[in-house]
Order: sequence, then C-alpha cells, then structure tokens
Amino acid sequence: MLKILDTYIIKKYLITFLVALFLFIPIGIMVDVAERIDKFKENEIPFKEVLDYYLDFMWYFGNLLFPILLFLSIIWFTSKLANNTEIISVLSSGISFSRFLRPYFISASLIAIISFFLGMFVVPNASKGFNEFNYKYLNKKYEIRNTSRVFKQISKEEFVYVSSYNPTRERAMDFTLEHFDNEKLKFKIMAQSIRWIKSDSVFRLLNFRKRIIYEDEEVLIKKKSIDTIFNFNIHDLSPLNYEAETLTLFDLNKFINSEIKSGSKLINQHLLVRHKRYSLPLSVFVLTLISVSVSSVRRRGGMGINLAMGILMGFSFIFIDKVLVVLVNKSNFPASIAAWSPIIFFGGLGYFLMRYAKR
Repeated sequence: MLKILDTYIIKKYLITFLVALFLFIPIGIMVDVAERIDKFKENEIPFKEVLDYYLDFMWYFGNLLFPILLFLSIIWFTSKLANNTEIISVLSSGISFSRFLRPYFISASLIAIISFFLGMFVVPNASKGFNEFNYKYLNKKYEIRNTSRVFKQISKEEFVYVSSYNPTRERAMDFTLEHFDNEKLKFKIMAQSIRWIKSDSVFRLLNFRKRIIYEDEEVLIKKKSIDTIFNFNIHDLSPLNYEAETLTLFDLNKFINSEIKSGSKLINQHLLVRHKRYSLPLSVFVLTLISVSVSSVRRRGGMGINLAMGILMGFSFIFIDKVLVVLVNKSNFPASIAAWSPIIFFGGLGYFLMRYAKR
C-alpha cells in the first residue's frame, strides 16, 4: 500500500512530466509550421494532409523528445523539494535514500510500460505518415531507397541483381535471377529490363534470356518479351530506408529476418531500430536515477545549479546516443553496442551519483 510520501512524489513526477510534454509538443509544431509554411503553399498541399502530418508529427516528436523532457521534469520538481528542505525532512525522519527512490521508480515503471507499447504499436504508424509526407512534399531530393546496383537474396535458392531501379515506374534495368540447388546453378534468367504490370499482376521482361543447366548440356531460351510471375514484390528489390521505423513489433521481426536472409546493406540500421525499441523504455530508469541523484542535493546556487548539471548530463546522454547512431548508419558499427552502451555507461554513472547523494 502506497504511503502519503509515495503518492505525493508519484503525482509530482507524472504531472510535471505531462505538463512539460504538452507544453513542448505545441511549441515544436509551431516552430515546424513557421519553417515549412512556404513549402506547404508552394506544393499546394491539401489542408487535411497537413493536419494528418501534424497528428503524426505529435507522436513522432513526442517519442523523440520524451527522454530529455522527462529528465528535466524530474530535476525541476526534485530540486524544488530539495530547496524547500522537504528531502532533508524526509531523510531525517529515518527513511533511507533507497526508500526515497521507490516512488520515482514506480512512476518510471508506468512511463516505461506506456512508452514500450506506444513505441511498438502507435509510433511506427505515425512514423510512416510522417516520413511519407516528408519525402513526398518536403525533401523530394533525398534518396529514400538504394536504387543502383541492387543485390538481393529473395530465398534460400534464388538471388536477384539489377543495375538500377525506378520505384515510381516500378521498373528495373539489367535484371538477373540465379537459381541454385545444393550450391549448383540450375538456371539463370537475364533481361534488359523488368517491370511490374499492375493491371495484369505480372512482371514483364524485355529481351528475355533463360539459361538452363543440366548435367551434360545447357539450353538457352530467348524471347523479345515475356510476362511471368516471381515469388517477390517489385518493391522488395529496394525497400524504403526508413521501412523498419514504420513497422510494429511482429512485422518488424519478420522484416528483419527477411532482410538478413537477403543480405541487405541496411540490416545494421534495421537492427538498431529494433534495439532502440527496447532500450528507450529502459532509459527512463537510468535518467530517473541520474536526475534524482543530481537534484536531491541542496546546493548554494539553488535550482539553477541542479538544472545546469542536469542539462549537461542529459544532453551528454543524447549527444553520445546520436554519435553512435551515426556510426551505425555510416559504418559497420554493431547496432547492439550503439543502442545499449549509453544505457550501461549512464546507468553506472547514476549508481555512482546515488552513492554520493546518500552521503
């Protein structure tokens, strides 16, 4: 059963965080509107699409900022408690610092659970709408697919290569499909181009050639044009760079498994997205531990010093996290290390600060 102290701190924790969240999200929306309003007019974007974009933006932006907002919220109200000597009174009454932390971690557990389910099932859909709008109207020049020299393993036996791919026309050039059986090439299909014909639900291959390899001979079949079907979708040749961000938990696992089998160049980025889905809710506990340990000590400079120290640590956490994300995206840096090392490092720092605060 929760005591008066626990209820008091839990209310402070949740209310301060929610106020910060609902203050900063509208500010973020207003800043984004001011920055993009000219593009909205230039592209004559329907008002409904803009409205849908900002509904998605609200979830996307909130998920992005909630760790730092949570961190600053805890520092703010805990510093006020310390300034009013409430924490000193609590600890002087015989309550240990570990016991004092309990309501903070109860609140953190609630936030982490909500964050986990939103991150797995709500934010992905918002991310899909946010990214589609961005690339359709605002960042048209950015490449959202790998469209040159695409190589994919589409099954255990089949490999596909195209020299270039046009997602708008659903067409690829210099198509090659190789089929193996027990590591032996059984047949090879080549075409000058391959195109998806939506009306007939078939692939159309121009300058088609198929080389069939038997034990003692080879057969070459040539046709100027042929309509056929394959066990892959035309967009499977080159999925969207942000595809993993738009998938819910179960779809994400299936997608990553298929991308691993296909030898995708973006697998490291996709793995990072999955690791982040789990590490972000756990970061709530780390940030809670650090912020309480920093702000529960009453200092001469008052709340200003606590806030300054908190902001420094909070932005250090975010900076290191973003540097590691860039390393994953630009190199073969392990996604698991990038996702979990900030949690481990700052978790250790939080434990050290807690030991100091106990004194």
